[in-house]
Formats: sequence, C-alpha cells, structure tokens
Amino acid sequence: MTTCDVAIIGAGPYGLSIAAHLKARRVDFRIFGNAMEFWLKHMPKGMHLKSEGFASSLYDPDSTFTLEAYCKERGLPYTHIGTPVPLETFSSYGLEFQKRFVPELEEQWVVALRRSTQGFEVTLGSGEALIARRVVVAVGLTYYEYLPPELAALPADLVTHSSKHSTLLDFKGRAVAVVGAGASALDLAALLHQAGASVEVVARGARIRFHDPPDNLDPSWLDRLRTPITGIGPGWKLFLCTSLPLVFRQMPEQFRLERVRRILGPAPCWFIKEQVVGKVGFNLGVAITEATVQNGRVNLQLTDNAGTKKILTADHVIAATGYKADLKRLNFLDSDILSGIRCVEQTPVLSSTFESTVRGLYFVGISAANTFGPMLRFAYGAGFAAPRLSKHLARTASRSFVKRGSEPITRPVAERESAESVR
Repeated sequence: MTTCDVAIIGAGPYGLSIAAHLKARRVDFRIFGNAMEFWLKHMPKGMHLKSEGFASSLYDPDSTFTLEAYCKERGLPYTHIGTPVPLETFSSYGLEFQKRFVPELEEQWVVALRRSTQGFEVTLGSGEALIARRVVVAVGLTYYEYLPPELAALPADLVTHSSKHSTLLDFKGRAVAVVGAGASALDLAALLHQAGASVEVVARGARIRFHDPPDNLDPSWLDRLRTPITGIGPGWKLFLCTSLPLVFRQMPEQFRLERVRRILGPAPCWFIKEQVVGKVGFNLGVAITEATVQNGRVNLQLTDNAGTKKILTADHVIAATGYKADLKRLNFLDSDILSGIRCVEQTPVLSSTFESTVRGLYFVGISAANTFGPMLRFAYGAGFAAPRLSKHLARTASRSFVKRGSEPITRPVAERESAESVR
C-alpha cells in the first residue's frame, strides 16, 4: 500500500481550505472527494447564499483568493454586505479555488476507514487501499440530511429531502408541499413557484421569521460597536461565538448544546420574502400528525395547537428540514472506530485541535459544531479550522520519507504533541 501522513475526506470549503494550508506547510497529504459537490448537486440552481459576500470565501494561507477577488477577476457583482451571492457564483469560485490551490484532489469516494497498526487504512471506491497516519473527516452536510419520522415512512417517489434537488423543472404543473420554515424551505418554495408548481409551505411556527434587510451597508464604528457584524449574522452573541470558539469549547456541555441548537433558528433571507408572500400558500402553526398515500398522492393531516385538523393533498412532499450530525450516518467508518469515539448527541467530543478520542482522527464542519459553536455549521468556520488544524498537523507530522509513485516526499520534522492538543 501507498502511505501518506494525512488523508482528507471531503472536498468542500473545509476540505479544500485545509488542503491548501497543509500544502503551504509542506505536509504530505491526499484529499478525496468531488470539489464542491454538495453545492453543485444538492442545492437548487437559482438559489442564493444566506451568508453575506465577505463570509462566503474559501481560505488559502495568504487570504489572497477571496470571493471578492474572484468576482473582480470575472467582472461579477459583489459587495461585502447587501448583495446576495448566487449559488452558481459560489460554486464556480470553489472550483477555481480547487484548481489553483488543490490540483492534487482525487475525485474518488472513501468507502471504508479502519484502524491499522500504522494509523488508518483508507479504502477508495476504485478498490485502492492506502495507509494514512492521520485522517481529517470534512464531509460537510452530505451524510446528515434529516427526514422527520412522520414523513420517513412515505414512498421515496413521493417524499424527498431538499438536498435531492439541484433542479426543480420536473415539478411544473404539480402540487408540492414544502415542509420547513428556514432559508432552504423558502428558497425552494420561491424556485418551485417560478418553475410553475403550485406550492404550499407547512411549518410548526406561527410565523416565518424573515431576516431584516441590511439597513446600513457602510456602518460606522459606533454602529459596529452597538451591533457587531459577523460571518454568521449580526449581534453580540454571534460575535462572541465567532471570535471565541476556543472559549466556547470550555463552556459546560449543556450550555454548548443548547446554544448550537437554538442560537440560529430557522430564518429565511430578506430578499426571498417578496418572492413567496402572496405567491405560495402558507400553513403555519401546524404539525403533521399523519401522512398517507391515496391514488398516488400524499395526504398530510395538519393539526394546530387547538387540535383543529385539516388535510393538505400534494403530488409530492419536499422536506426542507435541515441536517443533524450523527456519526452513525458516516457509513465508511468501521464499527471499531465508531465505538472508540466519545460522542455527545451523536457528535464527537473534540480536543482544541479537532482531534477525537480515536487518536489521529479529526472532524471539522458541522460535526464539530457542538464543540466549537455554531460558526462551524457554516463555510465561514473554515477560516478558523483550516489554519488551526493545519498548524497542529504540521507540528506533529512524521519524520519519515514516503514515496508517491517514484517521487520521494519529505515530511516536516515531527515534534512532540503540543500542550494545545491535550484534552
């Protein structure tokens, strides 16, 4: 088998940013996955990002190739705040980032990961197996789609998760129920309406909490002091979450879990409001208490807080019900590895350098949110994860030489595990 010091599983904003930093530090690595696949294949064409322009970059070591720089090169509209970023712009930017900084990306899936005496054995979809001394799991949202139990029993051709739709043209002339109250749900509702579908939104909340549009695109220092602007939203709570992720990690467990669960609830972006209000139906303050199939259509029984019931009939149901990190959903992880990872609410307990209780196995992105805070649920969090994790991996890299093909690669000299990696 070939060997490498670090294997990265996933090629989204986190995987690509970490790879770019490792390359700059001359750490021997291999990275597997399809660049920006989630954004290209699991989000609907025509949508816009919830994050502002300044918070929608990938991270190279010198911070030179930002989304702003890419848009300037291509003559595309861009502002730090106030100009919604089209999905197509962000995806093409990510692909260009990969070409420039991570050309060694191997477009293969990892199908199995198990422990070995030298670290980990990584098996690829092609059948190739390799040994990696350390592994970084950067799979993003791909494995974590959440389908509520009341919908999960419906036939797969009648109910789908929102991540299954990169195009919505097939729904023209059909009645579609969209379940959810967040950005994904309302974006889908707007795009389905534009595609010619009849749309009904179903949500537990009594109202849709649209974000307010930015009323000050050039805030003064006093405005920023009153309401700090962060990469995941405005306000002092979010400022502390984005500025102090290591402090967040030291907070009591229940405090962290509650903040990650509640601090950023469902909230569609301001610019989508005019595309849905008066154009799609809203069924708010209701729960789906029964879902049945009759004559090839879905009947949803909706029950409000007073117990009043009504039936909503649709040709198809789309569950825009978000994602829940659960390591058991990572089907490439060997059972021995899973049993060795200490978890809280199905997510790994991590050191200050993202290492799990299985030595040499690291998790970033949404899998790390319960440790470092809600920032890790967004691409913006890669700006914290990539430099910190790459610095640790370089500091603890192997002394040995490895041959990839016929060309030897020297790894940085190893040092002892630093105090920052001690739990």
